[in-house]
Amino acid sequence: MEVGLAMFNTDYTIEPARLGRLAEERGFESLLLTEHTHIPVSRETPRPGGGELSPEYSHCNDPFVALGMIVAVTERLKIGTGICLVVERDPITTAKEVATLDHLSGGRFLFGVGAGWNREEMRNHGTDFGRRFSVLRERVEAMKAIWTQDEAEYHGEHVNFDPIWAWPKPQQKPHPPILVGGTGEKVLDRVLAFGDEWMPNRVDDPEALGERIAELERRAEEAGRERIPVSVFGAKPDAGFVERLGAVGVGRCFFYVRPVEPAEVERQLDELAELRDQVATQRTA
Repeated sequence: MEVGLAMFNTDYTIEPARLGRLAEERGFESLLLTEHTHIPVSRETPRPGGGELSPEYSHCNDPFVALGMIVAVTERLKIGTGICLVVERDPITTAKEVATLDHLSGGRFLFGVGAGWNREEMRNHGTDFGRRFSVLRERVEAMKAIWTQDEAEYHGEHVNFDPIWAWPKPQQKPHPPILVGGTGEKVLDRVLAFGDEWMPNRVDDPEALGERIAELERRAEEAGRERIPVSVFGAKPDAGFVERLGAVGVGRCFFYVRPVEPAEVERQLDELAELRDQVATQRTA
């Protein structure tokens, strides 16, 4: 079981480079940063799972800038987005950012993607909430073309451009792994259509997740694909729970780090490192 971290890296918590150094020193495999360009004041869209929206949603740093700082001070730590709101981004610009980070990091980028949940936020970017999943698919497909072709072009309903030159290309071939986030009814369709891995979140029942993993494995085999890895985002920090996830086929857990003052962040990393070691010991016993 690989163990990584995930965080809303904000303007009031630990600085990104320090976070990256601490994560690598403690032997974590990876670190994902979240994304929200802004949060509309209207608050028409309720938060998934209910409750008030906490301040990190409107205070998070741009993930690509923060990840660039982390890349500069680490050597082994995989870095990535969890998730990148592709439906709010220009695909040509985003393809450039992903490729640059993967190139400069020596192939350490994990591209977590999703369509998001906040209607007003998408609306401010010109994206129709009802079309968000088709927008997501086309933008990911267009980025794949840019990463893998010397003269890339794409012609769809939402994305349309004639042949272009765009370098650097990613270090990883054919491109960084695309981790499709979400637990919705049709998420497996999206994983199979344009994803390399599935990254469910808000997992409460590992055995129920296992049924969906079995479905994903069956459908992947029918499509002539190899087994598709599964990583759980925001896994419950409990050794028994992680063991149950591993038993149903989860290969990686991302533990959530609360964006608080730096000393408290470091304490959380120490506790999560102890949990990781406990899980590793149980699996080898």
